[in-house]
Order: sequence, then structure tokens, then C-alpha cells
Amino acid sequence: MLADLPTASWFRRLLVAGFILGIALLTFSVLRPFLVPLIWGGILAYVSWPLNQRFLRMLQGRVGLASLCTTLIVSVVLIVPMIWLMWQLRSEGAAAYMQVRSFLASDPSLPAALRELPWIGVRAQRMLEALAADPNAINAQLMAIMERSSMEITRLIGGVGRNVSKMFFAVLSLYFLLRDGPRLMREVRAVLEGILGGRVHDYLDAVGSTTQAVVYALILGAIAQGVVAGIGYVLFGVNAPVLMGALTALIALIPFGAPVVWASLSVWMMVTDHVWAGIGLLFWGLLLVSWVDNIVRPLVISNATRMPFLLVVFGVLGGVLAFGLVGLFIGPVLLAVSLALWREWLEQHQQPPEV
Repeated sequence: MLADLPTASWFRRLLVAGFILGIALLTFSVLRPFLVPLIWGGILAYVSWPLNQRFLRMLQGRVGLASLCTTLIVSVVLIVPMIWLMWQLRSEGAAAYMQVRSFLASDPSLPAALRELPWIGVRAQRMLEALAADPNAINAQLMAIMERSSMEITRLIGGVGRNVSKMFFAVLSLYFLLRDGPRLMREVRAVLEGILGGRVHDYLDAVGSTTQAVVYALILGAIAQGVVAGIGYVLFGVNAPVLMGALTALIALIPFGAPVVWASLSVWMMVTDHVWAGIGLLFWGLLLVSWVDNIVRPLVISNATRMPFLLVVFGVLGGVLAFGLVGLFIGPVLLAVSLALWREWLEQHQQPPEV
């Protein structure tokens, strides 16, 4: 009996399953550092696919050249705004820092309306006096704030912008996915159909429609926030409102990024004796700019994917908390597939109504 054990069918199946699982785990460990760039490359390839098809027709079926043109255009569209944003943040940040230093050197005092606020006014005045007594203390304050928030910021934006190498691999993945995408999708569909059956096409369609909806929602939400914030900057007398509005729109691509701009501007206006304008801008941001983002993004995704509004909100926020910035796409996609599985189960097990 022991001699027949190695040739037993169950033993061979177990051995093959263990071998496949081991290869899969080793493959995952090799690809793990590149998973996030690969996901971003897949998202960009899916969104830019219509542009790639147009280039393919123009270039008479030259797949490699069409993929290269599409990759170059997408890279320029992504990299140029990022360079502009970094340049503006650097220049505006340096100018703002010098303004703060000059303000602290002038023996400042909070406006009376702020000093008379219960609890907040006294603490704010003491903090301002401490900073004015030692202007270099603002460096320590900034370093403390950056240290406390560095982990959260790194977790949020590190997946796409931590360093140039990840962006390079995302662009590289974009090119090869555009070039070899149709063949790869045929192979993936064939493998998944063999495992999950014909319903796998519905799941893949859910993934595609949800990804497209999230991209559109992300862009539309950022543009809407920038426009609404820019209107507020004009109304309340912020310097360079168009520039600040564009900056708000770009930073709004990061979830919860827009308040960094309008909240900082409102606090600065209140401290520099423009109390009512600062308060007005603060309420404008809280009541309009933030709600535009909270409504536009989930609404666009919900209408495009037939997902409940609340489920979309949970998918976006939970995805960001779980996976960082790329979770904007992973969260809603996972919930869309789960919802497709749920609806399929209901269709298969729902009893027909009795007549």
C-alpha cells in the first residue's frame, strides 16, 4: 500500500496544487514591488484606449508606434501639470514663508474679534506671541506638523508619486499594456472563463465600467472644486484667484487635498486683519467646495455603475484608507464585483412569485 501512495491520484493532485501555489506565491513576491505601478499603468491604458485606437487608425495599424504616441501624450498630460504644481508649490511656499516671517517680526496681535473668542482666542494669541518672540520657532512647528503627518501623507500619495522610478514603471507598463493589451485580455478572459464560467465577462465589464467612472469622477470632482474655490477666492479678495483655483483643482486630485489650500488661505486672512473675509472663505470651503467633492464623485460613479450611492462613498473612502491613492480605483472596483456576485446569486436562488 505504501508503495502505491506516490502514484495515488489524490497525491498527484495535491502535489500539483502545492507546486502551482508555490509558483504563484514566488511570482507574487517577485512582482510585489511593481504591483502599484502596474495597476496605474492598467488604469491609464484603459482610459487612454480610445486615443490609442485613433492613433492606430491614423498610423495604418502600426501597433508599436501607436502605443508609443499614446504613451507620450499621456505622460506629457500627467507630468507637465505635476511639474507645474511642484514649481508653484515651491515658489508660492517660499513667498508665503517670507510673508509669515515678516508678519511675525512686526510684533503682531490677533484682531479683536478673534482675541475675544472663548478658549480659542486666548490660545491662538499665546501661540502667536510665542512665535513672534522666537520667529525660528515656526520652523520647529512646521517640522512637528510634517513629522506627525508624514506617515499619512506617504501612505496616501506614496503609491503614485513617492519617487521617479515608480512613475517610470507605470509609464513603461502603460506602453506594453497598450501594445499587447488585446492579446492579454483574450488570455485573461479565457483563463477566468475556464475557472468561473461564462459569468466572468459580466465581472470584467463591471471592473471596466467602474474604473472608467472613477477616472471621470476624479477629474470632474477636482475641476468642480477648483472652479467653486476660485469663485470664492474672487468673492473674498484672495490674491491671484485664478492661480489659487488651478492649484486647488490639482491638489484636489488627492482626496481631501483641497482644504489644504482654502483653509490655509482663510486662516491667513483672519490673522492678517481680514477677519470677515477669512471667515466667509472658511464657510465657503466647508459648505460648498467640500460638498461639491462629496456629491460629484460618488454621484458620477453611482450613475455610471448602478451602484448605491452609499456603497460608492464607502468604496472610495475605504479604498483610500486601505490602499492609498490607488485605492480610489481598487475600492469601488472591488465593491462593484462584489455587488455583481451578489446580484448573480440572487438571480440564481430567487424563487419565482407564486401565482
